Amino acid sequence: MKVDRLVSIILILLDKQRIGAQELANMFEVSPRTIYRDIDAINMAGIPIRSTSGVGGGFEIMQEYKIDRNVFSTADLSVLLMGLSSLTGMVRGDELVHALAKVKSFIPAERAKDIELKVNQICIDLSPWIGISNLQPYLEIIKAALQENKLLTLEYIAHHGNKTVRTIEPYQLVLKSTHWYLQGYCYERDAFRLFRLSRMSNLQMKEETFVPREYQKPILDFAEILETMQTKIKIRIHKSVMDRVLDFCSYEDFSPDGEEHYIVCFPFIENEYYYDMLLSFGNKCECLEPLHIRTEMKRRIQNIATIYER
Repeated sequence: MKVDRLVSIILILLDKQRIGAQELANMFEVSPRTIYRDIDAINMAGIPIRSTSGVGGGFEIMQEYKIDRNVFSTADLSVLLMGLSSLTGMVRGDELVHALAKVKSFIPAERAKDIELKVNQICIDLSPWIGISNLQPYLEIIKAALQENKLLTLEYIAHHGNKTVRTIEPYQLVLKSTHWYLQGYCYERDAFRLFRLSRMSNLQMKEETFVPREYQKPILDFAEILETMQTKIKIRIHKSVMDRVLDFCSYEDFSPDGEEHYIVCFPFIENEYYYDMLLSFGNKCECLEPLHIRTEMKRRIQNIATIYER
């Protein structure tokens, strides 16, 4: 079911007093049965549409629920435009362009300049600084598979560089912290999994369709889990990496140590990701305690040095 088509039907019903199912079907090049499903979805969303049969019959929004275009305040329209505009760099396609155009159609001429000023006060750019060449084509393939309930096959680089071939039922695209993920049911693991698009290769949409199963949404908020897993370690950093360290903790965790250094209470989990994070600060960071983490850092640094001594 296309959200863009539902929005379009609502706008048509707002402008027209009554319209038939066949006329709507012709407009969107779908079957009348699809239009009836769309109308049911709009009703479930809380916009009451009634149907009348016979000559001159069709669908109409109940008069007492007709929306005045002026119901949207300047702040409402500014927020809608900011949200939609922020997606244009990440999601391309006619649906988003049409949605932007429709929201702009609600802007009275006398408020256009004021709304444009407010929209431009905040810029939300979700695209990465360094582009991934296959990202946009993969997004389009996945979007098509989601709409048509078609299986996807791909090669995936998992933990420790293991490459596996997967067949997946796609259920949801997820944008989390500038990274795109696909939540899908993996036939090889017989379970729902979250796949990062940058780790995919040879993504293909199959002709084979699937019957959607009961969907399990991915867990995206790990704040409570991390609180139970993380411990505080003490590191000494040079001021030149302070901005990077602030991505992982707050300024309250910093204590000055001379003119150019800080002692930081740093949140840490004993796994590859966090050890690599500390190593990424190079000689601008020293782990002071606890001793076993300091010792492990020393071992890893010696292993790196050994590679360059060959």
